Amino acid sequence: MSKTQIKNFLSDRRTMFGLWMLLGIISALTKLTRHNNFDIFRYVFYNTWNQTSLYAENTDGGHWDINHYGPFFSLIIAPFAVIPTWLGLILWNTCLAVFLYWAIARLTSLKIQDSSFQPYLHILIAYFCAHELLTALFMQQFNIAIAAIILLSFYFVEKERDEYATFFIVVGTLVKLYGIVGLVFFFFSKHKVRYLVSLIVWSVVLFCLPMLISSPEYQIQQYQEWFTCLAGKNSENLLANSQNISLMGMITKITYGLSGGKIIHDASWIILPAMVLMAIGYFRVRQWKNPMFRIQILAAVMMFVVLFSTGSESSGYITPFVGICIWYCCVPWQRNRWDIALMVFAFFVTSMSPSDLFPAYIRKEWIQPYALKALPITIIWLKLAYEIICKSYIVKTQSANDTAKL
Repeated sequence: MSKTQIKNFLSDRRTMFGLWMLLGIISALTKLTRHNNFDIFRYVFYNTWNQTSLYAENTDGGHWDINHYGPFFSLIIAPFAVIPTWLGLILWNTCLAVFLYWAIARLTSLKIQDSSFQPYLHILIAYFCAHELLTALFMQQFNIAIAAIILLSFYFVEKERDEYATFFIVVGTLVKLYGIVGLVFFFFSKHKVRYLVSLIVWSVVLFCLPMLISSPEYQIQQYQEWFTCLAGKNSENLLANSQNISLMGMITKITYGLSGGKIIHDASWIILPAMVLMAIGYFRVRQWKNPMFRIQILAAVMMFVVLFSTGSESSGYITPFVGICIWYCCVPWQRNRWDIALMVFAFFVTSMSPSDLFPAYIRKEWIQPYALKALPITIIWLKLAYEIICKSYIVKTQSANDTAKL
């Protein structure tokens, strides 16, 4: 094949779709004998059906760890739980990959002007995020769907289909709370009354829907247990190697190491200044009319949701990884070599560090103990925050140093 044919083959959307679907199948086949998370997920349905606790120990078929997803998840996992386990696992992983790919395809179909990189966004996400997707698929994680839900909550607001946007927001919130960040896009809606009404309707309907396979009393009790479970999990996550892989976790674990084994603080104090920083950029109302500014807010949200959560884990980084691709591509100025360096830094430290291709000593002695997987995303998020606050997305600039008044 010639270089042109290879380029055309790799940039063909059917090739990229096939790759992601293949990753879903392969990841499931490698886990046919070891699929702890999927077993826990399956028992969410069976425990709901039998009206036993979703959050008590020893109610997940005897597997380690417990369920941390909301009661509504019982309906999502039901089709995959009632068929043979091996088939359910393959379909679950494949559907997760396909769902996220579909959300990305919807997002990249939006017309965003004045960006020379935007036409390459689909290709960049498909290949740049493939390894991060595989990391999440190996863990059978719903985090993949959370990334898709955030993308779709933005996409449908842009398409003025608020009833669909709010549907995905409510689904994401009732499963893992992270979906609630989709409410950030409310002010971008041109139909705010419709948005609020549909949000209320979906909240009521989807809250009540699992009662069809259980009972109202059971569902209310499980939501109470869920909030209690999440509150307790927060303190357990602080120093866990596989949890709190976030900016807060990085600060907590580094200070813990430097202080000789004492938790100086849990770093939750940084959430408030981070939110203030986001708000300063977000409320540049004059910029709202430009789709490129709005999509950069999407990128910021996708990074924020992981960087500022003690529940962040390695498999959750598919969300900010899609976000940094959006950050890189969707701006009206040319990205420079420092931006390219940040993307390379993120790929090797954030995406590759959990794999066997990364030096084991660095991974075990530095990356994991100090949550350094969050470091490249943190730097990119801070740069994005600066751009959202200081840059103009209305007029196409010739230099990355051009600024605009707030």
